[in-house]
Formats: sequence, structure tokens, C-alpha cells
Amino acid sequence: MKRSSGARIGATLAVSALSLALITGCSDSGSDDAKGTDAKESAGSSAPAAKALTSAELEKLLLAKGDVKDFEAQSGDDTLPKSKSEVKTDKAACDPLAWATAALAPGDTDANASNTLTAKPSAASKDPSKLTDADIENAFDVSITFVGLSSYDGDGAEKALKAVSDGVTACSGGYGLKAEDESSKVTKVSTAKSSGAGDESVAFAEDVDMDGEGTATFLTEVVRKGNTVATFYSVNLAAVGKGGKTEIPAELVTAQVAKLK
Repeated sequence: MKRSSGARIGATLAVSALSLALITGCSDSGSDDAKGTDAKESAGSSAPAAKALTSAELEKLLLAKGDVKDFEAQSGDDTLPKSKSEVKTDKAACDPLAWATAALAPGDTDANASNTLTAKPSAASKDPSKLTDADIENAFDVSITFVGLSSYDGDGAEKALKAVSDGVTACSGGYGLKAEDESSKVTKVSTAKSSGAGDESVAFAEDVDMDGEGTATFLTEVVRKGNTVATFYSVNLAAVGKGGKTEIPAELVTAQVAKLK
């Protein structure tokens, strides 16, 4: 049955609430060709142990206004979980996946910072009185990306990437998730093609049960550069409402990784 545009918009709003509650964002079956999924061997074992950056230092490394054209940066404090205790799964091995999607540190560290990058809607510059129905519906065709940075002592960053990679395998059959008092079900987790950015990267896709209205696919990517880990999770309400998946904007990954030390 074909839904009306109003019904589709209503559905996307519901998806929006779910995706933020489930900021444990997940994504659909992506390509099994994951570049950089396996951790690279550390060549400089005799080098001094890495020292983690502080949360304050990480805040300064997050993408800011003007860093990426046509994207607006906002603090993630009001839209993202503030601690790992707010994001729970029914399988311990799946915790790193849920945390990464929530812009929280996927590994063992207290050094964490996050924000959101929103693509500017094409109709944003139009006179509100002149907006058409198509403009209003297209306003939901916007990519919102949740970015998290975390930093680790020693080989903690490598361990964090391994935990994510191991989690993709262990949680392939799905897992239960509770975030901000909202429960959801990830029905499938699979490896997706990563950007290959940084020293190593892992991407995964998750299918999420949309309250019996079918499933939606969400993508997450985790990138390590040195002892800092960046996580990316994108949501596009229009794409999800139409049964599609949201791609992570490549320019955001490139720009964010370039700012890391």
C-alpha cells in the first residue's frame, strides 16, 4: 500500500525519535569488503607509550562551524547520551557497537567528546511563505551525523578498534538495546565497507526493527588515528522513511580525521 506524503513524514518523525533514543544507531548489511577492518600490527613497539588526550583537548579537535562546507556543527550535549550507563545492550560483546553509535568511547577511557554535524537543507534559504509541499517533505532529506572522539593511553585505541571488530562478528544475529528508556531491537549486524581513513578503520551496518513496520538500516564507522578514535553515525529521516539507509558523508570523515593528532 502506498503511503501518503503526510504519513511518510509522520513515520520519519517517529524514526527520528527512535534513532536518537537508539543513538545506538545501527546499519544494514553492507559490503563484506571492509578495508582496514583488521588492526594493523604496531611497528614502533619500542616507542614511548602513548598518552591519552583529555576531554577538553578532544573538544578542540571536533569539527567546528566552517570546517566543512554546507554542514553546521552543534554541541552533542543535548542530543547524545552523556554516559555509557545510559546505553545498555543484552550482550556485553555488543556494547562497543552501541557506544560507537552513541558517539561514546567504544573502549576503556574517560576521555570523550562529541557533537553533531547537520547538512544544510536545500530549502533552508527560501522564504517560508513560498515553501511548496515538496520543499517541506524534502526538508527531512537531511543527513545528521553524530561524531565522537575518544583518546587512550598505551594501546587502548587499538584495543577499542578490536572490540568493535569483534563485536560485529559476535553480534551478527542482532541484539537488544535500551537507550534513554527506549528499547529497540537490532536484528542484524554486518561488516560494511569503511573509508580506509586513519591508521585503521571499521565500518558496520545494522538492521533495526522499526516497531513492526519493517526494518531500517544504519551505518557506523570507527576510525583510529594514533591513540585517538573517531566514531561516525549518520541518520537521514527521508532515506529511512523510504526504507533506505543513510550513508556517512565522506567529507566529514576526511575532515575530522585530518584534525586528529
